[in-house]
Amino acid sequence: MVLVYPVISFMDENTHRGSRRNLLGEEPDPVLVELLSNEKQVTAQTPPTFLIHADDDRGVKPENSILFYLALKEAGVPAELHIYKEGGHGFGLAPDDAILSNWPDRLKDWMEENRWLTPK
Repeated sequence: MVLVYPVISFMDENTHRGSRRNLLGEEPDPVLVELLSNEKQVTAQTPPTFLIHADDDRGVKPENSILFYLALKEAGVPAELHIYKEGGHGFGLAPDDAILSNWPDRLKDWMEENRWLTPK
């Protein structure tokens, strides 16, 4: 998987409130909240994952990526996490940012290291 500034958790302290409300309603069942909080559902069968986030993302807290990464590591799933200092939410390929725009290269490297992409 390749997850870019993902909404992972619906738990109160880390959720993107708009996503939680729109998907689960105003007062969701706590069982459903936990079931749909992806960091709580990682198993050894979860696919290897590459995560990218910005520390200054005010829409979706970077803790979403951090929690998922930690759950992946605990389950023994290969994962790579990159958190950039700046970029906010929705930076895409960031062609005008010399630092942030390197994330697709990091993804390419990761895919080559795992033999999912053949180096040219």
